[in-house]
Amino acid sequence: MKPYEIKQMIIDDGFDGEEAVTADFTHNHNDYRITFNKSDLEIINTWLFEDETSIPANLSDDIIESIREDVKKRI
Repeated sequence: MKPYEIKQMIIDDGFDGEEAVTADFTHNHNDYRITFNKSDLEIINTWLFEDETSIPANLSDDIIESIREDVKKRI
């Protein structure tokens, strides 16, 4: 079982002139968003949403790599 659950994924063909993939997911009962560059799946940004605000997320390399693999399979 994975330690996170992807809730939705958006492929944006026009994000800041580049294609991007954004995945919203839950991990440890928190809501996160991670955005990758679609061409090489390098991270553009990660956010943690709590108390109606967003702050930069600090995710482990293992979680990021696992999500990257899931996103790769879905696109």
